[in-house]
Amino acid sequence: MADRSTIPARALIDGQMVGAAATFDVVAPATGEVIASLPDCGPAELDRAVEAARRAQPVWAGDEEARRTALRRLADLIEAHEKELAEIVAVETGHPAMAGGFEARGAAHHVRWVADAEVPTYELPDASGARTVAEHVPVGVAAAIVPWNAPLVMAAHKLAAAVRVGNTIVLKPSPFTPLATLRLGELVAEALPAGVVNILPGGDELGRAITSHPGIDLISFTGSVETGKAIMAAAAPTLKRVTLELGGNDAAIVLDDADPDVVAEPLFRSAFMLSGQVCQAIKRLYVHRSKYDAVVERLAAIASAVVVGAPFEPDVAVGPLTTAAQRDRVEELVEDARAHGGQIRAGGHRLDRPGCFYAPTIVTGLSDSDRLVAEEQFGPALPVLVYDDLEDAITRANGTPYGLSASVWTSDPARGEEVGRRLVGGSVWINKHAGVDPGIPFGGMRQSGIGRESGLAGLLGFTELRTVTVPAAESTTESVA
Repeated sequence: MADRSTIPARALIDGQMVGAAATFDVVAPATGEVIASLPDCGPAELDRAVEAARRAQPVWAGDEEARRTALRRLADLIEAHEKELAEIVAVETGHPAMAGGFEARGAAHHVRWVADAEVPTYELPDASGARTVAEHVPVGVAAAIVPWNAPLVMAAHKLAAAVRVGNTIVLKPSPFTPLATLRLGELVAEALPAGVVNILPGGDELGRAITSHPGIDLISFTGSVETGKAIMAAAAPTLKRVTLELGGNDAAIVLDDADPDVVAEPLFRSAFMLSGQVCQAIKRLYVHRSKYDAVVERLAAIASAVVVGAPFEPDVAVGPLTTAAQRDRVEELVEDARAHGGQIRAGGHRLDRPGCFYAPTIVTGLSDSDRLVAEEQFGPALPVLVYDDLEDAITRANGTPYGLSASVWTSDPARGEEVGRRLVGGSVWINKHAGVDPGIPFGGMRQSGIGRESGLAGLLGFTELRTVTVPAAESTTESVA
């Protein structure tokens, strides 16, 4: 297991691992113990990082093959340090050790996919006979702000996409889970030239400085809707480009032909993965009345039997919440549901042990206006709601300001696809919910975000489109009256 002596405690600025005058502590969510004291970077460190990034960017943008080679080298290094990175992720997030391994492997996979991806250039028809080429060029200096729920894979795919197309980047991990990202920074320093990637740990002051810094051209943010709105406002004076992957209130609909014995286990995993702290996780479950009791019974049985514990305890499937504030929010929402007539079918309480543990919770008897249904809980508490009419279920599923993702569960995938195409969401799945693939774009509609992460769309989100027009061979000049 990773211990304090192996955990990185320095920022990456201009190819060097450095400290800062101020520090902050990182707490293990499974124990409540301080596991690291890190540099609390602020405007001074940010200025140095942006200056280094601007200095490195023109040379970096000029050699595509060098970019590909460096990213493949980084992917190799991540794979070589997979066990160490996985343990750090598990310790700082509280996720089960298996999830830490999945994240470390995912980080390498994302970096390698980006390194191998082709950035398209294509010719456009021109009525004058000239040759016009459309090409994707770097924006300049990008900034990435990464949340605490899946810190390593998000940091890896944001920085890889940004630098693959010729940008340089300043990346800020969450102050709750910065450790694996700083270890990634040490690997970056081995693989990429100085200044191309800069990683600064810090708190809200640093985040505000990043979003308004005149030397930053684009912001890629993953996090809450309210913070995304604040970033848009801060970016407006300099018209920074923004990519915002924000929260949602993802609905799943179980149709009347679904088999409860088949769907219950994957539904539970899709709602409670990483203790429900996944933007894509099922947040609201609508079940046809004919299947409702059976689905609730099976979900409650799974929730009551699943092993909850610290990352390296035997057979753990659900860990603590990553922050005390998030644990408190889930508790507040469940208590509000209880006060408004919700029936707690499993869980509904903290665990009597150190750390930010809350029992996996199934709640019935709520309406769409109750807070646990109407708000994104981002934790291990699932409201299960009944419907009689499919049209009503679709209307209710779509009845939020958000549109991140959704799913349909059925024994007839063709019917599921038909229903799924009527749901509002950047991603819609049939008989599964959630998934991360570096080649598949992900992002939200409505207030769940702007732009896409991953896939070619995510990669091109770090570029500007430029057209270059060359006159026909018989004409070397063209005048405009």
